[in-house]
Amino acid sequence: MLLELERATVRFGGRAVLDAVDLAVAEHEVVCVLGPSGSGKSTLLRAVAGLQPLDAGRVLLDGKDRTGVPAHRREVGLMFQDHQLFPQRDVGGNVAFGLRMRGVPKGRQGERVAELLELVGLPGAGDRAVASLSGGEQQRVALARALAPQPRLLMLDEPLGQLDRSLRERLVVELRELFGRLGTTVLAVTHDQGEAFALADRVVVMRDGRIAQSGTPLEVWQRPADAFVARFLGFDNVVEATVTGAAAVTPWGKVPVPDGSGQGARTLLVRPAGVRLVGADEGLCCTVTARTFRGTHVAVRLQPEGAPGLEAACALRDAPEVGDAVGVGFDADETVVLD
Repeated sequence: MLLELERATVRFGGRAVLDAVDLAVAEHEVVCVLGPSGSGKSTLLRAVAGLQPLDAGRVLLDGKDRTGVPAHRREVGLMFQDHQLFPQRDVGGNVAFGLRMRGVPKGRQGERVAELLELVGLPGAGDRAVASLSGGEQQRVALARALAPQPRLLMLDEPLGQLDRSLRERLVVELRELFGRLGTTVLAVTHDQGEAFALADRVVVMRDGRIAQSGTPLEVWQRPADAFVARFLGFDNVVEATVTGAAAVTPWGKVPVPDGSGQGARTLLVRPAGVRLVGADEGLCCTVTARTFRGTHVAVRLQPEGAPGLEAACALRDAPEVGDAVGVGFDADETVVLD
Protein backbone atom coordinates (compact mmCIF):
# COMPACT_ATOMS: atom_id res chain seq x y z
CA MET A 1 0.00 0.00 0.00
CA LEU A 2 1.22 3.50 -0.77
CA LEU A 3 -0.62 5.11 2.17
CA GLU A 4 -1.69 3.51 5.45
CA LEU A 5 -3.32 5.11 8.47
CA GLU A 6 -3.15 2.98 11.60
CA ARG A 7 -5.58 4.01 14.38
CA ALA A 8 -5.02 7.66 13.49
CA THR A 9 -6.47 9.87 16.25
CA VAL A 10 -6.76 13.65 16.57
CA ARG A 11 -8.41 15.33 19.56
CA PHE A 12 -9.59 18.92 19.86
CA GLY A 13 -10.42 19.94 23.42
CA GLY A 14 -10.64 16.33 24.52
CA ARG A 15 -13.05 15.37 21.71
CA ALA A 16 -11.82 12.89 19.09
CA VAL A 17 -12.41 14.51 15.68
CA LEU A 18 -10.46 11.61 14.14
CA ASP A 19 -11.16 8.49 16.13
CA ALA A 20 -8.71 5.55 15.68
CA VAL A 21 -9.11 5.53 11.89
CA ASP A 22 -7.59 2.73 9.79
CA LEU A 23 -7.35 3.45 6.06
CA ALA A 24 -5.20 2.08 3.25
CA VAL A 25 -4.78 3.57 -0.25
CA ALA A 26 -3.13 1.50 -2.97
CA GLU A 27 -0.77 2.94 -5.59
CA HIS A 28 -2.68 4.43 -8.57
CA GLU A 29 -5.97 4.31 -6.61
CA VAL A 30 -8.32 7.32 -6.44
CA VAL A 31 -10.07 7.47 -3.05
CA CYS A 32 -12.67 10.10 -2.17
CA VAL A 33 -13.61 10.76 1.45
CA LEU A 34 -17.18 11.97 1.92
CA GLY A 35 -19.04 13.15 4.97
CA PRO A 36 -21.06 15.98 6.49
CA SER A 37 -19.42 18.99 8.10
CA GLY A 38 -17.61 17.95 11.28
CA SER A 39 -17.24 14.30 10.27
CA GLY A 40 -13.42 14.48 10.35
CA LYS A 41 -12.71 14.24 6.62
CA SER A 42 -10.60 17.42 6.34
CA THR A 43 -8.74 16.58 9.56
CA LEU A 44 -7.87 13.20 8.03
CA LEU A 45 -6.43 14.92 4.95
CA ARG A 46 -4.42 17.38 7.04
CA ALA A 47 -3.06 14.55 9.21
CA VAL A 48 -1.82 12.68 6.13
CA ALA A 49 -0.24 15.87 4.77
CA GLY A 50 1.57 16.57 8.06
CA LEU A 51 -0.38 19.78 8.70
CA GLN A 52 -2.18 18.30 11.72
CA PRO A 53 -0.20 16.27 14.29
CA LEU A 54 -1.70 13.01 15.51
CA ASP A 55 -2.48 12.44 19.17
CA ALA A 56 -2.20 8.69 18.58
CA GLY A 57 -1.65 6.27 15.73
CA ARG A 58 0.61 6.37 12.67
CA VAL A 59 0.78 7.56 9.06
CA LEU A 60 2.83 5.33 6.76
CA LEU A 61 3.90 6.21 3.21
CA ASP A 62 5.51 3.39 1.22
CA GLY A 63 5.64 1.42 4.47
CA LYS A 64 7.70 4.10 6.26
CA ASP A 65 6.35 5.80 9.38
CA ARG A 66 5.98 9.50 8.48
CA THR A 67 4.06 10.49 11.63
CA GLY A 68 6.61 13.01 12.92
CA VAL A 69 7.89 14.16 9.50
CA PRO A 70 7.05 17.79 8.61
CA ALA A 71 4.73 18.49 5.68
CA HIS A 72 7.42 19.75 3.26
CA ARG A 73 9.36 16.49 3.58
CA ARG A 74 6.47 14.06 3.03
CA GLU A 75 6.61 14.28 -0.79
CA VAL A 76 2.87 14.65 -1.14
CA GLY A 77 0.97 17.18 -3.21
CA LEU A 78 -1.88 19.18 -1.68
CA MET A 79 -4.47 21.32 -3.43
CA PHE A 80 -6.89 23.40 -1.36
CA GLN A 81 -10.43 24.49 -2.15
CA ASP A 82 -9.46 28.17 -2.53
CA HIS A 83 -6.46 27.30 -4.78
CA GLN A 84 -4.09 29.57 -2.76
CA LEU A 85 -2.25 30.80 -5.85
CA PHE A 86 0.43 33.48 -5.41
CA PRO A 87 -1.10 36.70 -6.82
CA GLN A 88 2.31 38.35 -7.27
CA ARG A 89 3.52 35.57 -9.58
CA ASP A 90 2.27 34.81 -13.08
CA VAL A 91 0.85 31.41 -14.02
CA GLY A 92 4.26 29.98 -14.90
CA GLY A 93 5.74 31.23 -11.61
CA ASN A 94 2.96 29.54 -9.67
CA VAL A 95 3.36 26.21 -11.44
CA ALA A 96 7.16 26.32 -11.06
CA PHE A 97 7.07 27.05 -7.31
CA GLY A 98 7.50 23.45 -6.13
CA LEU A 99 10.18 22.82 -8.75
CA ARG A 100 12.22 25.79 -7.47
CA MET A 101 11.86 24.56 -3.90
CA ARG A 102 13.33 21.22 -4.99
CA GLY A 103 16.24 22.80 -6.82
CA VAL A 104 15.20 21.75 -10.33
CA PRO A 105 17.42 23.53 -12.93
CA LYS A 106 15.82 26.60 -14.50
CA GLY A 107 15.81 25.17 -18.00
CA ARG A 108 14.03 22.04 -16.88
CA GLN A 109 11.57 24.17 -14.88
CA GLY A 110 10.44 25.90 -18.05
CA GLU A 111 10.01 22.61 -19.89
CA ARG A 112 8.04 21.07 -17.04
CA VAL A 113 5.77 24.13 -16.69
CA ALA A 114 4.99 24.02 -20.42
CA GLU A 115 4.24 20.26 -20.21
CA LEU A 116 1.89 20.73 -17.25
CA LEU A 117 0.00 23.67 -18.70
CA GLU A 118 -0.57 21.63 -21.86
CA LEU A 119 -1.72 18.73 -19.69
CA VAL A 120 -4.33 20.76 -17.81
CA GLY A 121 -5.64 22.48 -20.92
CA LEU A 122 -3.91 25.88 -20.59
CA PRO A 123 -1.18 25.76 -23.27
CA GLY A 124 0.90 28.94 -23.52
CA ALA A 125 -0.67 30.54 -20.43
CA GLY A 126 2.60 30.83 -18.47
CA ASP A 127 2.83 34.65 -18.78
CA ARG A 128 -0.77 35.36 -17.75
CA ALA A 129 -1.53 37.12 -14.46
CA VAL A 130 -3.40 35.11 -11.86
CA ALA A 131 -5.99 37.91 -11.52
CA SER A 132 -6.93 37.50 -15.19
CA LEU A 133 -7.96 33.85 -14.76
CA SER A 134 -11.47 32.53 -14.39
CA GLY A 135 -12.32 30.21 -11.47
CA GLY A 136 -11.96 27.14 -13.68
CA GLU A 137 -8.59 28.34 -15.01
CA GLN A 138 -7.31 29.01 -11.48
CA GLN A 139 -8.38 25.46 -10.60
CA ARG A 140 -6.28 24.10 -13.47
CA VAL A 141 -3.24 26.17 -12.47
CA ALA A 142 -3.50 24.95 -8.87
CA LEU A 143 -3.67 21.38 -10.13
CA ALA A 144 -0.62 21.88 -12.37
CA ARG A 145 1.30 23.37 -9.43
CA ALA A 146 0.39 20.40 -7.21
CA LEU A 147 1.44 17.92 -9.93
CA ALA A 148 4.70 19.71 -10.82
CA PRO A 149 7.00 17.97 -8.28
CA GLN A 150 5.51 14.59 -9.33
CA PRO A 151 4.22 13.65 -5.85
CA ARG A 152 3.60 9.98 -5.11
CA LEU A 153 0.33 11.00 -3.47
CA LEU A 154 -1.88 13.91 -4.53
CA MET A 155 -4.39 15.19 -1.98
CA LEU A 156 -7.34 17.39 -2.90
CA ASP A 157 -9.42 19.34 -0.37
CA GLU A 158 -12.85 20.15 -1.85
CA PRO A 159 -11.10 20.59 -5.22
CA LEU A 160 -14.12 21.85 -7.17
CA GLY A 161 -16.12 23.38 -4.32
CA GLN A 162 -16.01 27.00 -5.52
CA LEU A 163 -16.98 26.33 -9.13
CA ASP A 164 -20.46 26.42 -10.65
CA ARG A 165 -22.17 23.07 -11.24
CA SER A 166 -21.74 22.83 -15.03
CA LEU A 167 -18.00 23.60 -14.82
CA ARG A 168 -17.64 21.22 -11.87
CA GLU A 169 -19.27 18.38 -13.79
CA ARG A 170 -17.01 18.97 -16.79
CA LEU A 171 -13.81 19.22 -14.75
CA VAL A 172 -14.49 16.09 -12.69
CA VAL A 173 -14.59 14.06 -15.92
CA GLU A 174 -11.33 15.67 -17.07
CA LEU A 175 -9.68 14.99 -13.69
CA ARG A 176 -10.70 11.35 -13.75
CA GLU A 177 -9.23 10.97 -17.23
CA LEU A 178 -6.05 12.84 -16.28
CA PHE A 179 -5.39 10.80 -13.13
CA GLY A 180 -5.93 7.59 -15.06
CA ARG A 181 -3.48 8.69 -17.76
CA LEU A 182 -0.83 9.74 -15.23
CA GLY A 183 -1.38 6.82 -12.85
CA THR A 184 -1.67 9.34 -9.99
CA THR A 185 -2.58 8.13 -6.51
CA VAL A 186 -5.24 10.49 -5.16
CA LEU A 187 -6.85 11.06 -1.76
CA ALA A 188 -9.62 13.64 -2.11
CA VAL A 189 -12.08 15.15 0.37
CA THR A 190 -15.46 16.44 -0.77
CA HIS A 191 -18.99 16.94 0.54
CA ASP A 192 -20.41 16.46 -2.97
CA GLN A 193 -21.43 12.84 -3.47
CA GLY A 194 -21.88 13.26 -7.24
CA GLU A 195 -18.32 14.54 -7.52
CA ALA A 196 -16.96 11.69 -5.40
CA PHE A 197 -18.87 8.97 -7.24
CA ALA A 198 -17.71 10.29 -10.64
CA LEU A 199 -14.05 10.64 -9.61
CA ALA A 200 -13.29 7.75 -7.26
CA ASP A 201 -12.30 4.12 -7.51
CA ARG A 202 -13.32 3.87 -3.85
CA VAL A 203 -15.58 6.02 -1.67
CA VAL A 204 -15.09 6.38 2.09
CA VAL A 205 -18.02 7.82 4.07
CA MET A 206 -17.15 9.34 7.46
CA ARG A 207 -19.27 10.05 10.52
CA ASP A 208 -18.15 11.55 13.84
CA GLY A 209 -14.46 10.92 13.16
CA ARG A 210 -14.89 7.30 12.10
CA ILE A 211 -15.34 5.47 8.81
CA ALA A 212 -18.99 4.52 8.40
CA GLN A 213 -18.50 2.70 5.07
CA SER A 214 -15.83 2.07 2.45
CA GLY A 215 -16.37 0.53 -0.98
CA THR A 216 -16.64 1.16 -4.70
CA PRO A 217 -19.14 3.85 -5.68
CA LEU A 218 -21.50 1.13 -6.95
CA GLU A 219 -21.23 -0.90 -3.71
CA VAL A 220 -21.91 2.10 -1.50
CA TRP A 221 -24.80 3.28 -3.66
CA GLN A 222 -26.46 -0.11 -3.96
CA ARG A 223 -25.91 -1.24 -0.36
CA PRO A 224 -25.49 1.60 2.15
CA ALA A 225 -24.06 0.27 5.41
CA ASP A 226 -26.74 1.80 7.63
CA ALA A 227 -29.43 4.45 7.91
CA PHE A 228 -26.87 7.25 8.35
CA VAL A 229 -25.10 6.43 5.07
CA ALA A 230 -28.40 5.97 3.25
CA ARG A 231 -29.70 9.37 4.39
CA PHE A 232 -26.35 11.04 3.68
CA LEU A 233 -26.58 9.75 0.10
CA GLY A 234 -29.95 11.46 -0.18
CA PHE A 235 -32.31 8.52 0.39
CA ASP A 236 -35.25 9.57 2.57
CA ASN A 237 -37.35 6.40 2.42
CA VAL A 238 -35.73 4.77 5.48
CA VAL A 239 -37.80 3.14 8.24
CA GLU A 240 -37.55 0.54 10.97
CA ALA A 241 -39.05 -2.78 9.94
CA THR A 242 -39.44 -6.43 10.88
CA VAL A 243 -38.38 -8.81 8.11
CA THR A 244 -39.95 -12.25 7.88
CA GLY A 245 -39.19 -14.32 4.80
CA ALA A 246 -39.58 -12.24 1.63
CA ALA A 247 -41.52 -9.35 3.20
CA ALA A 248 -40.99 -6.61 5.76
CA VAL A 249 -43.66 -5.20 8.06
CA THR A 250 -43.23 -1.42 8.02
CA PRO A 251 -45.25 1.72 8.85
CA TRP A 252 -46.18 1.64 5.12
CA GLY A 253 -47.58 -1.89 5.41
CA LYS A 254 -45.95 -4.98 3.97
CA VAL A 255 -43.03 -4.29 1.63
CA PRO A 256 -41.41 -7.06 -0.46
CA VAL A 257 -37.66 -7.56 0.09
CA PRO A 258 -35.02 -9.36 -1.99
CA ASP A 259 -34.36 -13.06 -1.45
CA GLY A 260 -31.70 -13.72 1.17
CA SER A 261 -32.37 -10.51 3.13
CA GLY A 262 -31.52 -10.41 6.84
CA GLN A 263 -34.40 -11.38 9.10
CA GLY A 264 -35.90 -9.88 12.23
CA ALA A 265 -35.73 -6.25 13.39
CA ARG A 266 -33.98 -4.26 10.66
CA THR A 267 -33.77 -0.88 8.96
CA LEU A 268 -35.31 -0.76 5.50
CA LEU A 269 -34.42 1.50 2.56
CA VAL A 270 -36.74 1.84 -0.44
CA ARG A 271 -35.17 3.82 -3.26
CA PRO A 272 -37.50 6.34 -4.91
CA ALA A 273 -37.43 4.24 -8.10
CA GLY A 274 -38.97 1.40 -6.08
CA VAL A 275 -42.00 3.45 -4.99
CA ARG A 276 -44.50 2.64 -7.74
CA LEU A 277 -47.53 4.90 -8.28
CA VAL A 278 -50.80 3.06 -8.90
CA GLY A 279 -54.48 3.91 -8.80
CA ALA A 280 -55.86 5.64 -5.71
CA ASP A 281 -57.93 2.56 -4.86
CA GLU A 282 -54.86 0.27 -4.90
CA GLY A 283 -51.95 -0.20 -2.50
CA LEU A 284 -51.04 2.37 0.16
CA CYS A 285 -53.22 5.49 -0.15
CA CYS A 286 -51.16 8.73 -0.25
CA THR A 287 -51.60 12.42 -1.00
CA VAL A 288 -49.13 14.22 -3.25
CA THR A 289 -47.60 17.07 -1.22
CA ALA A 290 -44.85 18.29 -3.59
CA ARG A 291 -43.13 17.57 -6.89
CA THR A 292 -39.68 18.65 -7.98
CA PHE A 293 -38.25 18.46 -11.49
CA ARG A 294 -34.82 16.77 -11.36
CA GLY A 295 -33.86 16.84 -15.04
CA THR A 296 -34.18 13.12 -15.79
CA HIS A 297 -37.26 12.56 -13.62
CA VAL A 298 -39.72 14.16 -11.21
CA ALA A 299 -39.32 13.60 -7.47
CA VAL A 300 -42.80 13.28 -5.96
CA ARG A 301 -43.35 13.69 -2.21
CA LEU A 302 -46.14 11.53 -0.85
CA GLN A 303 -47.85 11.57 2.54
CA PRO A 304 -49.72 8.45 3.66
CA GLU A 305 -52.07 8.75 6.62
CA GLY A 306 -50.37 7.93 9.93
CA ALA A 307 -47.03 6.94 8.41
CA PRO A 308 -43.74 8.63 7.42
CA GLY A 309 -43.63 10.48 4.09
CA LEU A 310 -42.26 8.86 0.94
CA GLU A 311 -40.44 10.00 -2.17
CA ALA A 312 -41.17 8.45 -5.56
CA ALA A 313 -39.36 8.98 -8.87
CA CYS A 314 -41.41 9.05 -12.05
CA ALA A 315 -41.34 10.36 -15.61
CA LEU A 316 -42.55 13.93 -16.15
CA ARG A 317 -45.49 12.79 -18.26
CA ASP A 318 -46.63 10.46 -15.46
CA ALA A 319 -46.17 12.82 -12.51
CA PRO A 320 -49.38 13.50 -10.54
CA GLU A 321 -50.34 16.98 -9.41
CA VAL A 322 -49.96 18.32 -5.87
CA GLY A 323 -53.10 17.40 -3.94
CA ASP A 324 -53.85 14.28 -5.98
CA ALA A 325 -54.65 11.03 -4.21
CA VAL A 326 -52.56 8.09 -5.45
CA GLY A 327 -51.87 4.53 -4.44
CA VAL A 328 -48.36 3.19 -3.84
CA GLY A 329 -46.82 -0.23 -4.41
CA PHE A 330 -43.23 -1.30 -3.76
CA ASP A 331 -40.64 -3.15 -5.85
CA ALA A 332 -38.36 -5.63 -4.09
CA ASP A 333 -35.50 -4.92 -6.54
CA GLU A 334 -35.23 -1.35 -5.24
CA THR A 335 -35.52 -2.28 -1.58
CA VAL A 336 -32.47 -2.80 0.66
CA VAL A 337 -32.46 -4.38 4.11
CA LEU A 338 -29.67 -2.49 5.83
CA ASP A 339 -27.24 -4.26 8.14
